[in-house]
Amino acid sequence: MAEATFDTVVIGAGPGGYVAAIRASQLGQKVAIVEREHMGGICLNWGCIPTKAMLRSSEVFHLMHRAKEFGLKADGIDYDLDAVVKRSRSVAKQLNSGVGHLMKKNKVTVFMGEATLPSKGTVSVRTEKGSETLKAKNIILATGARARELPGLEADGKRVWTYKHALQPPHMPKKLLVIGSGAIGIEFASFYNTLGAETTVVEVMDRILPVEDAEISAFAKKAFEKQGMKILQKATVKKLDRAADKVTAHIETGGKTETLEVDTVISAVGIVGNTEGLGLEKLGVKVDRSHVVTDEYCRTGVEGLYAIGDIAGAPWLAHKASHEGVMVAELIAGKNDVHPVKPEAIAGCTYCHPQVASVGYSEARARELGYEVKVGKFPFIGNGKAIALGEPEGMVKTVFDAKTGELLGAHMIGAEVTELIQGYVVGRQLETTEADLMETVFPHPTLSEMMHESVLDAYDRVIHI
Repeated sequence: MAEATFDTVVIGAGPGGYVAAIRASQLGQKVAIVEREHMGGICLNWGCIPTKAMLRSSEVFHLMHRAKEFGLKADGIDYDLDAVVKRSRSVAKQLNSGVGHLMKKNKVTVFMGEATLPSKGTVSVRTEKGSETLKAKNIILATGARARELPGLEADGKRVWTYKHALQPPHMPKKLLVIGSGAIGIEFASFYNTLGAETTVVEVMDRILPVEDAEISAFAKKAFEKQGMKILQKATVKKLDRAADKVTAHIETGGKTETLEVDTVISAVGIVGNTEGLGLEKLGVKVDRSHVVTDEYCRTGVEGLYAIGDIAGAPWLAHKASHEGVMVAELIAGKNDVHPVKPEAIAGCTYCHPQVASVGYSEARARELGYEVKVGKFPFIGNGKAIALGEPEGMVKTVFDAKTGELLGAHMIGAEVTELIQGYVVGRQLETTEADLMETVFPHPTLSEMMHESVLDAYDRVIHI
């Protein structure tokens, strides 16, 4: 059994782990990273990136059908699902190899294998060649998460899928049931619905996209229904009867149970942290509902052991994991200006059609917290660039503290809002007030002007509506 000593060992090479390893190396540490499957983790290989590649294909397909609106001609419009998937996998593969290159560039030693923590400061790695023992004063857990599977709704890869199956579909669904309307469920519903699947979405909460502002959720529901989706809210899939060519779903809603016959089901009911098999309990690490309990600096309570990203709990977002990775690497290096990651400062983006993006508190949450609020809204139909793009459906909503002018939250739905939201993220980080935003000159014609108008509307100064 080989043994090696490092300053820091990172377990998991997803967007949290590999970023933590790079930053630790930049700060002069001797670093190793352990990965059991894919460099880049779920996000790069089976999540964020390949889903966006597939959604881009469906977006282009949708626009091709609108060619006449733009004075263009496109006949015989069709798609090749195998080619769509092939492009998606190619994009993921390119970025996967890029992470490997970054590890070499930053002199991070890579171990491909299964990691366990037999004792404090020790990582045992089971590789194809045997076992390696890594010693380190600091260990960063970045093992991520996997799809949650509910009893009776387990995926089989044939008719009942998780996100992985949906990214490499064995067939094109004709009638699709999506269980769960969070970001993952809605993105796949949007993709397959655009390609022609008769799509039904079931959500146990009282509205779809339940983490979003209520007005944005309501707007999204209308938009999806206009596209032909069927949305069932406050509904639960109780059972799936499976056959070779179909699935019969038993759906309870309003105290009644009805059946829906489909050929494909996608289960998107949340995630479970990858905490098993690491030896965490033996070390005294507290695990709550499959997630490692940490303080605001990602410390587990065991000296020298940190947990970042999905394994450490919500929000389950790649950019949150990456930022935590940098924070922990700097904390380990002894930097004295390290700031914890605040969940309310993390933007959420959903790449359905129309796109949804938000940061900070919803209007309802701000009121719950005791704020007196001023709320501004601006519709896409009032924006010249949106009309020129042929994207007049959407809105931008801003929530301010009426007493101080602090930007408490921003919520958007419409074309390219996943890019626009960063303007408000930066504004919140810089502690921008309504006065700063109102005095900022936004370029014309751009979609970003709606951000300005929404702020103006909160203070009864809106111009274009």
